[in-house]
Amino acid sequence: QVQLVESGGGLVQAGGSLRLSCTASGLTFSSYAMGWFRQAPGKERVAVARITFGGTGTYYTDSVKGRFTISRDNAKNTVYLQMNSLKPEDTAVYYCAARRGAPGGSYDYWGQGTQVTVSS
Repeated sequence: QVQLVESGGGLVQAGGSLRLSCTASGLTFSSYAMGWFRQAPGKERVAVARITFGGTGTYYTDSVKGRFTISRDNAKNTVYLQMNSLKPEDTAVYYCAARRGAPGGSYDYWGQGTQVTVSS
């Protein structure tokens, strides 16, 4: 079965950095677009960053542009989210997700999430 396992979350002060990782198994990773989503308490889950299956196209929500970078290593079946200049409003549970084909649209598989907490 497909599994997506996130790691790298934690507690960091505002202005700090974290790198999230998500390792996939049970699918042909290089055929899947990958995305990072987040859900803050009391809010809906939203897309943060997405990357095409080949890694040549990336997309970001406006609030993280210039601060977050999504990347992938298809040889390691892993997608990353480098988060710099973190703000308290970045506090959320972060999920990675996989979608066969293009990065737009609904996602087929989800990880269990990793908590990111940014203190002011």
